[in-house]
Amino acid sequence: MERTIISFDYAIKDILRDKANFDILSGFLTELLEKPVQVQEILESEGGSKSKDGKVNRLDLKAKIDNGELAVFEIQYFDQVDFLGKVLFNACKDVVEQVSSGKMFDIKKVYSVNIAYYDIGAKNEYFFVANLSEFKGVHFEEAIPFSQNLNPLSAVSKEIHPEYFLILPEKFDEQIRDASGNVVSDIFTEKVADKFDEWVYVLKHSVVKSDFTAAGIQEAGEKLDVLKMTPQQRAAYERNRIGDMSYKSQMYTAEVKGRIEGEAIGLEKGRAEGEEERARLQAEKEAAQAKLKQKETDIVIKIHQSGASVETISNFTGLSIEEIQKILDFPANVGKK
Repeated sequence: MERTIISFDYAIKDILRDKANFDILSGFLTELLEKPVQVQEILESEGGSKSKDGKVNRLDLKAKIDNGELAVFEIQYFDQVDFLGKVLFNACKDVVEQVSSGKMFDIKKVYSVNIAYYDIGAKNEYFFVANLSEFKGVHFEEAIPFSQNLNPLSAVSKEIHPEYFLILPEKFDEQIRDASGNVVSDIFTEKVADKFDEWVYVLKHSVVKSDFTAAGIQEAGEKLDVLKMTPQQRAAYERNRIGDMSYKSQMYTAEVKGRIEGEAIGLEKGRAEGEEERARLQAEKEAAQAKLKQKETDIVIKIHQSGASVETISNFTGLSIEEIQKILDFPANVGKK
């Protein structure tokens, strides 16, 4: 059995901010970070309002978890050239905001969780991780952890550099195919999927399977079940979905129109450049021909001035008598016969 649930991006705007639903976010982060995680509170930040409009290109949610660490969520549906710059900015901003003026740099680790539903350049992979865990020696095999220990008497150090996660649900393929490309099974049936793959499946399909066992995932199926929404909630959700589809259609239409216009401009530019190139080659050809003609004229005149007859010049140059006579009859050459 499967449950169709509210899309994660819609839920994260309002429903998952409710403390009663923290178990869903906690479960997601538990499987992502591969350690038990409890969401303590949701923090407000720039762009983190509860509005159900304008989800594109903003920080979606910031959660405080165990030991004061932070998990920052951002969902991106459409291509944005500075998306990764924004990812870095948000993580750094959350690091800077932890330090008060005149205080020690007691930095808590920031987990930057980024879910992108557009082509960001991956070929097959759907889950990426980036972090800086240590400084490596250039000349010797040494490393210094990128961590801090504010208590010299303690042997425990804390990682402080942000860790980045990039999840591409559209790249996730749960199907297993034979050599001919036919679907024979799926990774869940064959038990080759890990727990976080179940969450990626949910991000892609907005569906929770009854046999999923990842932390928090059945809670998501129960609490985010579309069928359990009130008529008013369902209407608001459908309006949001229609708005999303309309926006996607507008973006796709603009992309297609831009491509067509670009091709037309490119074709016109190519035609103009082709004409310019042909004109340039023709001018070079004519200049070469004129240079050769002038050289022939100079040779004919020079030989004629030495006293040679027109017939001798013809034999020597291969030019006809008429061509030679025409050269020698030029006004400029009068008196040189």
